[in-house]
Amino acid sequence: MQPTPYPPADDREADRMARLEARLARVEARLGLADDTPFAPTPAPPAPEPTSAAPAVPAPRTEDELEFQVGQNWFAVVGILVLAAGLAFTLTLPYASLPAAAPAIFGYALAAGLGLIAHLWRKSFELLAGYLRGAGLALLCFATLRLFFFGPRPVLSTAEWSGRGWLAFVVALNLTLAWRRKSPWLFGVALLTGAVSLLAVGAAGFVLPGLLLLTALAVAASVRAGWPVVVPAAIGPAFATYLLWALNDPLLGRKVQALPGPPAALAFVLACIVLFAVGALGRARRDREDAVPVVGALFNCGAGYGVFLLHSAAAFQSRFVAAHLAASAVFLLLAVAFWRREHSRISTFVYAMTGYMALSLAIFRATPIPDLFVWLSLQSVLVVATAIWFRSRFIVVANFLIYTGIVLAYVVVAKAENGISLGFGVVALVSARILNVQKERLELKSELMRNAYLLSAFIIFPYASYHLVPAKYAGLAWTGVALLYYAMNLLVRNQKYRWMGHGTLLLTALYLVIVGLSRFEPLYRNLSFLVLGTVLVAVSLVFTMLRRPRRASPAEKS
Repeated sequence: MQPTPYPPADDREADRMARLEARLARVEARLGLADDTPFAPTPAPPAPEPTSAAPAVPAPRTEDELEFQVGQNWFAVVGILVLAAGLAFTLTLPYASLPAAAPAIFGYALAAGLGLIAHLWRKSFELLAGYLRGAGLALLCFATLRLFFFGPRPVLSTAEWSGRGWLAFVVALNLTLAWRRKSPWLFGVALLTGAVSLLAVGAAGFVLPGLLLLTALAVAASVRAGWPVVVPAAIGPAFATYLLWALNDPLLGRKVQALPGPPAALAFVLACIVLFAVGALGRARRDREDAVPVVGALFNCGAGYGVFLLHSAAAFQSRFVAAHLAASAVFLLLAVAFWRREHSRISTFVYAMTGYMALSLAIFRATPIPDLFVWLSLQSVLVVATAIWFRSRFIVVANFLIYTGIVLAYVVVAKAENGISLGFGVVALVSARILNVQKERLELKSELMRNAYLLSAFIIFPYASYHLVPAKYAGLAWTGVALLYYAMNLLVRNQKYRWMGHGTLLLTALYLVIVGLSRFEPLYRNLSFLVLGTVLVAVSLVFTMLRRPRRASPAEKS
């Protein structure tokens, strides 16, 4: 069969181009395009929406994008910070030949100039304009401080109400400008200028109410404008301001020492803690506990109570117990508020544990050793009870670790046993019983924590009885403990107490074999063996009777 001859290559190319031109003509006719109409490419169809089966993959950041980020954002921030620092340093020069108010007036002019530039660039250079506004607010505050410090002769005095009023006016102006711009970060800068102004004055009658007012303004702005991040961002500067004031304001060149301050100083700390907590409770989205309220709770308890503890320990020794009892009540009430309002898990845990810590410190300061351990063990029961109400497994676990630490500390510190260890055992049994009764409310899915408390009691009771009675009576005491466990089994119908009784009897037998045969007098040795043997036989008979098949009654036989 002869193959079909192909046309020459030139003819094939001409035929293909003719067909292509005919197809383009038909397309142009359908689209209504004239021959002289310039060609406009049809826009590409929009990309399909990502689905759960094929999630959209973000485009990787290229080297050019990273360079753009560094050049536009980072350099802008660093550049404006350096510029603002340079202007501030310029204002600190003495300028002895100029009027005393001239540097401050020059600073006000610079701040106004930065604000004007930011206004002109608000559309073309929006990012840079925002940073310039922040620098302007900071420079406005620094120019005001130049009226009081850095010069050969001050224009105003922080000891006079006229000077304090001017500082307050400038801070109010900064807050107003930030609020009108609806910018949370500018509002944060304005709050910082307020904190600096408070430290510049340094008087308790100005610092404490002013700090409380700034805290209230931060919380109000956070709730009203929907800026939840303002609350955790304001916590650190607020308590840092209080700490610097309590240390005698060393930024003004004073000697570092704890100020005794007015008796109500610690109350202002607690009031600020409450306000910051209210800010978290008043946020718009309370259906979930995200990072912002959690970080706020950690900062509020860590920084707030940390400052409270340091100042009370250094300057309020006579009021330490009352102050920390009040702090414990405040933190526990805040934990209740977080639980009742939004069923918070982490924030409730943080505030509750801080309250328990304050209560422990108050007990530690008010009670001598070894009675201290009695009250701390009773507090452990209180913590377990409140953990049930909060449905917090975190509190239960943390409380057991603290309880274990208390027991170990007592063993190390106590010189002689006086019965306190028995209280530890009772606390362990009561805690285990509470957890067992309320296990559904606490949503404990395992027996781990209850078993941990029962194991603690199993170890503590033999230890306590061994130290409370002479060694020759230890076997008898341990036998009594085993009988107590059997009685509890009959009372609450829980097999674990039977196993605790079995283990105690075996421990008693091991003790008598190892120690009793070699150290006890014949009378006490024989008595211990007889009692233990009787109890073991009795227990064996009871189990034999329980396993024996029940006889059928005459009525059942018929």
